[in-house]
Amino acid sequence: MPEPAAWRYQKITKPMFDIAAEERILAGRVLTMAGDVIEDGFVHINGGRIAAVGPRSAMPAGAVTQTGGTIMPGLINSHAHLNWDGIHDLARQSMDDPKPISAFKAAGNMLKSLRAGVTMVRDLGFHDMNLYSKQAVEQGIFPGPRLKVCGNAIIQTGGHTYWVCREASGADEMRRAVREQVKGGADLIKIMACHDTLEFTDEELAAVIDEAHRNRLPITAHATYDACIRRVAEFGVDCIEHGGAMSDETIDILLARKLPIVTTFAPLVQQSQPEIARKFGIPEWKIEERIKAVSDPARYAGLKKAAERGVPIVFGTDAGSPAVEHDVIAPELAHMVKVGVCKDAMDALASITIRAARISRMDHLIGTLEAGKAADLIVVDGKPDHDLLALERVRMTFVTGKRMHG
Repeated sequence: MPEPAAWRYQKITKPMFDIAAEERILAGRVLTMAGDVIEDGFVHINGGRIAAVGPRSAMPAGAVTQTGGTIMPGLINSHAHLNWDGIHDLARQSMDDPKPISAFKAAGNMLKSLRAGVTMVRDLGFHDMNLYSKQAVEQGIFPGPRLKVCGNAIIQTGGHTYWVCREASGADEMRRAVREQVKGGADLIKIMACHDTLEFTDEELAAVIDEAHRNRLPITAHATYDACIRRVAEFGVDCIEHGGAMSDETIDILLARKLPIVTTFAPLVQQSQPEIARKFGIPEWKIEERIKAVSDPARYAGLKKAAERGVPIVFGTDAGSPAVEHDVIAPELAHMVKVGVCKDAMDALASITIRAARISRMDHLIGTLEAGKAADLIVVDGKPDHDLLALERVRMTFVTGKRMHG
């Protein structure tokens, strides 16, 4: 097992940002994501954990907060980039933004995430800045959701988005790149496995995957079309980012290896709306292209087939990408149902709660409302299991029992 990141040895005696995890009883409609909906129920929070969940008739004595809404698990965005702000030119941001500006962007985007009900973000890279975001949250320097971070995403020299990744060439250098992320405190490793062409030699791909697993970290791959998805699955990655067209044979491999796909439709959904896209500098030709693409059934056929056959589909927005702010949640969930990647609203909600918790190996702690789990939960005005757009009305957000919004 690798040594802990150096910052974990540093002792901070008094966090700069410290909210008490108060004992609370929340009453309302309870969507546990672990069983039936409790139409008139409660959640008892104590010591940062869920002490009890049940019908109102079993509610313990004490002061009660009548929420008037739906209490449900906190949302998990499994693909985001906290240091990007949605402006069209990602390369210029990545190369020109001073580190302090990037840090402030991440701070603002963490607050946006909390207001949107996001209690955990899986940050998949902007240089190695997410390592510092995690440190700031865990040491109480700044309020934020839970963070699972990859450090630098790894790419072959000159490969896709090389300007924001750790470039490496050769098997030994791939191993070195993984070890650097481990040393910095990464929770997972991310590789950019393709764009227009396949990235990495076979030796490089085998080395980067093996080194991640030697360090007991999961490894996920940016993979957007059949040949790429099949290749990284056969080589042994643990998760697919984005996904795309897939043959039956590729889906067979995903099922055999129990590999999930984190879909990221938000850039397409947001950029296809001219009034939104223009605010972020999206050029007109791109908007026209997106308008055509968003309604093309062929674009979703592979992912829909994979979902229907049982491949786990997990929610991610690619937040920070052009026109995608970090509080944009409901439009993508609704789109996942519309195009058949999720069969209904409850399936979509599972993709952003319990299934998302599983891919980050956190389902023992979060993802459902059950006694003994961490009190990561939100209160929503409405019934999101009936209308996903209710998630645009988050009243309260709690992380480990601490009220972070509302």
